[in-house]
Amino acid sequence: MQQVKHGDTIQVHYHGKLNDGATFDSSEGRNPLEFEVGSGMVIPGFDAGVTGMTIGEKKTIVIPAEEAYGPRMEDMIMEFPKAQFPPDMVAEVGMQLNMSNGSGQQFPVRIVEVKEEVVVLDANHPLAGETLNFDLELVAITNSKSMIIMP
Repeated sequence: MQQVKHGDTIQVHYHGKLNDGATFDSSEGRNPLEFEVGSGMVIPGFDAGVTGMTIGEKKTIVIPAEEAYGPRMEDMIMEFPKAQFPPDMVAEVGMQLNMSNGSGQQFPVRIVEVKEEVVVLDANHPLAGETLNFDLELVAITNSKSMIIMP
């Protein structure tokens, strides 16, 4: 049977959970995730986890933070003056915003605390520092010469 290798485009159903069992993402009810293995389209641990799988195979992989979204970094948490927010905006914990750096690049941040004069923003990826657990099912492998789909 054909096994997933670097450069293959594959389709995989997945269910992502944290160590406490909480689901953070799933393909349930949607089309399977399609990507090219080794192209950087997914986190490194996911690429490594699907490599060698065969069509129809199901397995669970555990991806440490270092092979996922990296460790949480305290220097990615910053205080931003309330006076610099639009006057009609009500800052609330959990709200997601886009900020831009000095060179105009946009990056997402999440409000983690609202103080009297400042809003505390976290630019870490929401899954930074987390070990990720994925239940996988390989649905298809697409190569340049053929496409194989699970019956």
